[in-house]
Amino acid sequence: MPTPQPQGIHKRSLLRNDVYESIRDAIVDGTFAPGERLRDPELEAWLGVSRTPIREALLRLERAGLIIAQPGRATTVAPCNPESTLGAQQVVAAMHELAARLAVPTLTNAGLEAMAEANSKFAAALKNDDVDAALAADDEFHAVFIDASGNDMIPTVLDSALPVVRRVERQRFSSHAARHSVTAHAKIIALAAAGDADGASLTTRINWLSLGATQEAAARQE
Repeated sequence: MPTPQPQGIHKRSLLRNDVYESIRDAIVDGTFAPGERLRDPELEAWLGVSRTPIREALLRLERAGLIIAQPGRATTVAPCNPESTLGAQQVVAAMHELAARLAVPTLTNAGLEAMAEANSKFAAALKNDDVDAALAADDEFHAVFIDASGNDMIPTVLDSALPVVRRVERQRFSSHAARHSVTAHAKIIALAAAGDADGASLTTRINWLSLGATQEAAARQE
């Protein structure tokens, strides 16, 4: 299994969550490809930590559907399964819909400005074919609703479901299909500014569910 360079990028004091995020991100961005075997010694050398936090991270990743663990045999990166991706997508859409519904009634002008700025970054990243910057800007956009929702369970649920969606979303953001989201974001901002919680939440839900078209296209290519 080839591991990212440089090795030993983390210190022994690395928090367990950071180990999880490092492996998760390597799976989401394709560094660890579907079907690739994950070996503890190589992960230890890469992350610079002991086996215990790695095994804990792998258990979380298995529960999230990103790896497949076969006791006594091998741990591999899970394939991009259309059924599991759809299930995660539905959960993600529902959480973002709820966040929007809760946030809009109390959203400030500063929040609206932050969303507009994030959408501008998002549009620029797509224009430059910068998938990582587009994903970061998209996170920044939706984080305004999440932070303003006042519901701490929403980010907890998203932490489990969103990584599965992200693998397909990277395909979307590397294609022209993602340009639709810039318009959708602008509509969400306008609805939120008008105080229309129902409209903003519904448009947010539709925006996340639109990922299904990219997923179906990818499945047809396989």
